[in-house]
Parts: sequence; C-alpha cells; structure tokens
Amino acid sequence: MEYIRTPKVENVHLLDRSKGQRKASVGTLYLSATHSMFIENNPETRKETWVLHSMVSSVERLPTTRAGCQLILRCKDFRIIQLLIQQEKDCFDVHTSLLRLSRPEKYSELYCLSFNPNINKEERQESWKFIDLMADYKRMGVPNNLWISSAVNSDYRICETYPSEVFIPKSATPTIIVGSSRFRSRGRFPSLSYFHHDTLAAVCRCSQPLSGFSGRCQEDELMLQAVMKSNPGSPYIYVVDTRPKLNAMANRAAGKGYENEDHYTNIKLHFIGIENIHVMRNSQQKMIDVGEMRSSSMTDFLWGLENSGWLKHIKAILDSGVFIARAVADEGVSVLVHCSDGWDRTAQACSVASVLLDPFYRTIKGMMALIERDWVSFGHKFSHRLHERSHSVWPQLWNERVDFTNPLYKAEQSQCQGVLKPNTTPYCFKMWKGLYNHVERSTPPYQSPADFLSTLKEETQQLEEELTNHQERITVLTGKPIMWEEVVVKRTQHMQQRHWPGPNHYIRNPIHQPCTGPQEVWTGHSEC
Repeated sequence: MEYIRTPKVENVHLLDRSKGQRKASVGTLYLSATHSMFIENNPETRKETWVLHSMVSSVERLPTTRAGCQLILRCKDFRIIQLLIQQEKDCFDVHTSLLRLSRPEKYSELYCLSFNPNINKEERQESWKFIDLMADYKRMGVPNNLWISSAVNSDYRICETYPSEVFIPKSATPTIIVGSSRFRSRGRFPSLSYFHHDTLAAVCRCSQPLSGFSGRCQEDELMLQAVMKSNPGSPYIYVVDTRPKLNAMANRAAGKGYENEDHYTNIKLHFIGIENIHVMRNSQQKMIDVGEMRSSSMTDFLWGLENSGWLKHIKAILDSGVFIARAVADEGVSVLVHCSDGWDRTAQACSVASVLLDPFYRTIKGMMALIERDWVSFGHKFSHRLHERSHSVWPQLWNERVDFTNPLYKAEQSQCQGVLKPNTTPYCFKMWKGLYNHVERSTPPYQSPADFLSTLKEETQQLEEELTNHQERITVLTGKPIMWEEVVVKRTQHMQQRHWPGPNHYIRNPIHQPCTGPQEVWTGHSEC
C-alpha cells in the first residue's frame, strides 16, 4: 500500500476497447495493493472493471489535453484499457503507482503470496495434492523394466531447476547422470517427459551440451546410449534442437552448442528453428500494433501480419510437436528435446507433442497435469513458491471447469482419434482476432470463445434437426428410405498432406464433424 499515491480518483472516463465499447463510461477509480478497480457511476448498472496489477504489461501516459490526461493500460491478455483523468496531478500519481505495482521487485510482492482465502491449513495442504504427477506417470506405464524412478536429484543436489524425483533409463548409473549433468547447461541432464506405452518410445528433455567446438563427455554419450537402449525397437534416437541452427552454432563460441554426431553415433540431429524469447516478444508486439492501426486497408493489415512473423513462430512450435509425435507414434523412435537451457522452447515442444499423442492431455484434468509436469516441475523456481507460502489454483479451476469447457468437445471422439495429425501448411494458419485484435473497430463487441462455440453448436444442432425432418418427409412422400450417395474421392498428394484415412474415402453426411481438440478453450485456439 505504500506505493499507492492516490487510492481513489473520481470522475474518471474508462474505455475498455476489448469490450467493443464506443463510448467511455464515467465512474470512480480505486487502487488497492493487488487490483485497479473502476466502478461506474450509473446506479442502474454499477458495472465493475477489475484489473490485476500483475496482468498489466505496460502503462503509457499521454500528453495532457484540454479534456484531461490519458493513461493506456496494455494487459498481458491483450486487453487495452484507456483511462481519462481530468487532473494532471491525479494522472501522474496513478501512473507512478501503477508502474510500481505492476513491476514487483521481489517475490514477497507477488499476488500469489498475499492471496489469503478463507480456508484452514489442512485444506491448503490438501489442495496441493490435487494434481498427482506420479499417478500420471503410472498411467503412462512407468516405472517399468525400461524406465525407473530415481532420487539422484533429491534435495536438488544435481540440478536445482529439476524435480527431486525424476525418471531415467534403467541402465543409467548415478555416475553417468552426474557426469552428464556437468556437461549440460545449468546441469539439466536428459530426463523422461512422456512415455508411449504402445511403441515404447519416449520423449525426454534436457539443455544444450557444453561441447563448444571440440569438447566431449563420455558420461553424456553413455547417457544418450541409455536413452536409446530404453527403446529396444530402435537403433537410434532423434535429438531435436528447437533453436535455429545458426543460433546453436553461435553458442559454440561460448563453449556450448549442440551434439556432435561424430561423438554421438546413435543419434539423428534435427533442428526446428523456434526463435528465442526476445524475437518472440518483438514479433508479438508488431502483431498487436497491427491490430491497433486506426485505419488500415486489407493490404496494410496483411503486410503487417506477415511482417510480424507471428504465424511463422506458431507454425514452428506446432511443427516441432508434430515431428516429435510422428517419431514416437509412427516410427517408434525416442526423442531427446532441448533448446539453450531447456525450459522454454523445450517445454513448448514437449507439451504440443503430448497433446497430439495422448487424448488425456486434451481434457481439463490432463492439461493441468501437463502444465504441472512440463512447466512447473521442470523449470520454475518452486523454492520461491513451495506449498506453505501460497495456494494451488487447480482446485478452483476444477470447481469452475464449466466456464472453461469446450462445448464442441466429445470425449468418445477424442479417445478414438488417438494421435492427432494437424496440417501445418501455411494456409491453414489464421490470426485469432478474438484474442489478439480486440480493438478492431469494424467488429461487434467481444465474444468469448466459449460463447461463440456454444452458438455454433446450437446452430449445427438446429440444421441437423431440419435435415432429419426433411429426410422423414421425403421418405413418407416416396415410400423409400433415404440412400446416401457414396462419392469416391481419389487420393491425391494434397489429400495425403491432409492425412485422409485411405485410398478411397467415402463421404456420407459432412454436415457436422465433432471436435477432437482440447476439452478446454482457455489454453489456446482450435479451428476444428
């Protein structure tokens, strides 16, 4: 609270551009230690707008005009909120306060550590057990005679950013693991992320080797041999380096780099080309700027979108998951994934592959387990978050799962679909305007993905009912049942790219195709 210069400002005009507002609301702005709250003056609505300070990406103060001083809040969920404050001093105080509140300087200032719901200690401790990662590994079929659970990293002695309990190849000795960790950036040695029980192939993760131009490590070479031996059906493994090859080569000058295939004789090295976080942030900002253009032609919009490179980055990430999933499910080959430090692009690639490989991760509970496994346990500094200082978000999301459920999701379809094989040719990627382009003036007020999908589902059901009624009427009039015409479609190269099921595909009723994508809609965008 000591950072709040002005806790209350009256007669503030607010325009929430993400809501499609055309006219600003007038009300009172309140600042608390965790939120900025705007409450309308209108006694009939008294609408409230809450913004969590940790969700604010930037705060911009524009020059003062006759109407007052304007603040623009850009949020991490791509919302854009404009505040018009009449007095320049009030605007300066709010701006200074928000800059400090939205940029905590120490962990103790994080909202998660000040959040204090009305539950007892036992309930809080129980909430942290909601997601059981060991149960998820057991569901995969590990431990087994190929992969074992190891306490080699207990008390985080070898790698402080790894879980205390990891799954490693059965043939990997503690000496091999320690030696491998010393040869990997930040000590992040190869460890199991996902096990495919049908093919016995595995997805493992690590960080880049400290190979430089000529360095090698016998223990690390033996570690990759052990990963290969844990899949008896394959004589080699893929090493997927998610970085552009030029970036990986540049790291060699700093004593790091990538695996030398002359030293690791049992690997096939494959570069994906996902850019680093700095390039991604720059690209994202360019894409948002395109959405904020006041009067853009279609040519300007398309040029700006192409120039941002955003869809190219999304394609690269999806391509990495597709490559890993195809290697594991179709070829039966294990994959070792890494980038520089092995906790950002590596987590992206492993997560996408898991969603494509396993229907469980397309459910809400499965997505929680996936985030807990590939993101929290393999990278976040959980020593600053361990359980006695904060609360788990999973029970609350589970209790409110109706708000996050994809209305088109059908469990039976997702289960029988098995491995998903999306088409990643460039024309299949579209900009998700509902998320990124909140401020487009030609669009109607913002509609949530869940509402949009619900409307689409209702319209589809209505069309199916009308079709059924027409079929019944035709049957009554003709005295014959409806016979669907079977249209034989020859398999072409284009259809092969789209993964059609066979040389002759019979089209029957193409009106409704159930969604086999994620059960939740809050994690991403699906065109299915």
